[in-house]
Amino acid sequence: MRPVNLVPQERRRLTESGRSGSAYVLVGVLGALLVMAVAHVLASNTANDRTTQAAEARQEADNLKAQTRGLADFTDFASIARTRFASVQAVAATRFDWERFMRELSLVMPKDSWLTTTEASVTGSTGDSASTSSTTSSTATAGVPTANLVGCTHHQEDVARMMVRLRQMYRVTDVALNESAQEQQGGETTVDQCGDLYKFDLTVTFSPAPPRTEAPDHSGSVPASLGGGS
Repeated sequence: MRPVNLVPQERRRLTESGRSGSAYVLVGVLGALLVMAVAHVLASNTANDRTTQAAEARQEADNLKAQTRGLADFTDFASIARTRFASVQAVAATRFDWERFMRELSLVMPKDSWLTTTEASVTGSTGDSASTSSTTSSTATAGVPTANLVGCTHHQEDVARMMVRLRQMYRVTDVALNESAQEQQGGETTVDQCGDLYKFDLTVTFSPAPPRTEAPDHSGSVPASLGGGS
């Protein structure tokens, strides 16, 4: 037998319509839950990414700090190197060329003459000593290389001859005579005092130009350029 629906036709439409509305509501709820789940997953992923980025940033900051400390050590070393280089330059700038000066001086000194004191400075401020005349400092030119020579010789002519030869030395611009006199009649002649010989006190002034590297000729006699042959 065929089943017979005893529900009136009007009731049938209301029942079908109610079931259809409930299905739509259920689908809407499921869709909302799905959206919420997706949003939660995306938010979790974003939070994890931010946490990972923060950890990487901290690690990079630590690496940069370590590099900065290493560069600071290098900076300190470079500063020390510059300071030492400047110190060496300052010392070299105030260095008097004693090697060349004494080499040439040995050629111009008269026979049987000697020096008791020798002072020199590239700034012209030679110090005073017990055997240096008080007029020496007045003849020295400030800021210009000078040398003070105090010694003994047998004759006044030797002093004049030596002054002529000193003026021919390298970079010498002037030779001033501070004193040339017999120190003590009948006195004892030693390395430190002239006795009855003549004591000379000379101030030699040099040009401020930097010295060159060439050395004077190794000769046993006084060259003509230094007043030799007289």
